[in-house]
Amino acid sequence: MDLRKIKKLIDLLEESNLAELEIKEGEEVVRLSRVPKNAAPAPVVAPVAPVVVAAAPASVAATPAAPAAEAANALPAGHVVKAPMVGTFYASATPGTPAFVKVGQQVKAGETLGIIEAMKMFNQIEADVGGTVQAILVENGQPVEFDEPMFVIG
Repeated sequence: MDLRKIKKLIDLLEESNLAELEIKEGEEVVRLSRVPKNAAPAPVVAPVAPVVVAAAPASVAATPAAPAAEAANALPAGHVVKAPMVGTFYASATPGTPAFVKVGQQVKAGETLGIIEAMKMFNQIEADVGGTVQAILVENGQPVEFDEPMFVIG
């Protein structure tokens, strides 16, 4: 199932009053669920946060936030290509072959930058814009989250 179909399913779920949607296509299964608008998700999340904060001194809890903020500001100037889905990033089509792109390489819009494997499907990540690859922010074989910065193109 490709990304466009999944996005359409998300739209259908948002437009309906369903709380959960599961679609099976061959061996592939996509399951989407959401919290109803009248339900309050805070009680579910709240017990986790105080336990973590209470277990660590305030100075230790504040320390990880500072490097994360600095890392976000440390990105080179340019267009940031973000992960369109959760999965595992691969820099090349097969192990042992050269990476699709390297820092300093010129790319055109639509050119493949890497691959994300999600649900045993390989999805090409393409450049949104043309330019020079300023930074590659993920490593081969690294898990990526939705909307995580992956490349900077200047």
